[in-house]
Amino acid sequence: MSFDNLGLSAELLRAVQDLGYTEPTPIQTRGIPAVLEGRDLLAAAQTGTGKTAAFALPLLQRMSEAHPNPKGSRAPRALVLVPTRELAAQVGQAFQDFGRHLQQRTLLVFGGVSPRPQVDALRQGTDIIVATPGRLLDHANARAIDLTKIRYLVLDEADRMLDMGFIRDIRRVLAMLPKARQNMLFSATFSADIRSLASGLLHDPLTVEVAKRNAPAELVEHRVHMVSQGDKRAVLSHLLREASNPQTLVFTRTKHGANRLAEQLGRDGIVCAAIHGNKSQGARTRALADFKDYKVQVLVATDIAARGLDITELPQVVNYELPHVPEDYVHRIGRTGRAGSTGQALSLVSNEERDRLRDIERVLGHKINVLPLDRSAIKAMPDQPQAANQSQVRPAAQPRAAANGSARQSFGGGRGRRW
Repeated sequence: MSFDNLGLSAELLRAVQDLGYTEPTPIQTRGIPAVLEGRDLLAAAQTGTGKTAAFALPLLQRMSEAHPNPKGSRAPRALVLVPTRELAAQVGQAFQDFGRHLQQRTLLVFGGVSPRPQVDALRQGTDIIVATPGRLLDHANARAIDLTKIRYLVLDEADRMLDMGFIRDIRRVLAMLPKARQNMLFSATFSADIRSLASGLLHDPLTVEVAKRNAPAELVEHRVHMVSQGDKRAVLSHLLREASNPQTLVFTRTKHGANRLAEQLGRDGIVCAAIHGNKSQGARTRALADFKDYKVQVLVATDIAARGLDITELPQVVNYELPHVPEDYVHRIGRTGRAGSTGQALSLVSNEERDRLRDIERVLGHKINVLPLDRSAIKAMPDQPQAANQSQVRPAAQPRAAANGSARQSFGGGRGRRW
């Protein structure tokens, strides 16, 4: 199957070719023709399966077949709701990339930044809104946006939005939309809550399930080290020093814990940054950009980054603390093992977390290998105050770029691009 067989216009096929993509993923192969036919879509696809293109490409085509909004109109025709600012930015960029040879206008609407530029842009008119629910409602309540002309609605990562408590906001948004519209709901899992939401939203949808429920990335190697809570920082620092991976995404459960761990690793001489909900949008954007550019080796994150961060060929994810909800483990490790690349998921598990580990194993459907640690090497590490005195946080330097090249050789570099 190639993109030429999916019924896309010449302009969209040019964009796909410009971006270097040749082979559609299963969710695109099944979803794109259905959306082009005007059908509602209920899709379960894990992270990295190409779901953004599965709705962005056909939506751009359907909208290009109609006349664009006149300049000055505040009535967008397509609305994409997402759970986080990071995901909004990625989806918005996808619409820009795929629609580079079309005239459709896309606007991002999310919190954490001044609303004034968004209001000014809305007054100029747009075709597509990519938004988080809260800020969208702020604009709607201020009469800065007209949602009565929406003809296409996408709920992306709907399960995450429900987990984050957005269900009331979503229902408020739905009440503002016209009933005659095409709906698409994308979710990593088909939980009972998702099916309930879908039943009241979708009309005779095509159901596409390209991964079994809560399935982890198939190319991810899962490992566990049993570590007491008090030793976790020393163990993690040792493993990061010994590993050849130029990039590691580390998950903690709390914002305070993410900040504290990033500071401790920095004192150990590891270049790192933290990203979580209390960070400003500018700080989060800079941290993610530095991580992608290999200026930062370790990004410490809370679960707000479990989905919505698009990091190409990320070799390793570390669970510094296991999540409270076992399905969140699947979302976390979905950052690695993407688009044909292999990845590693390492969890540092204390005695207090054994029950959580068993819950995760039930979701995965198999046991995770528990590997021994070289305790002597870890005990030989300098303690934290000495590390702070003897080493400084390394500045971003050219050797990181060299590591970049070697990492792509080791972790699936050279494969054809897919989303």
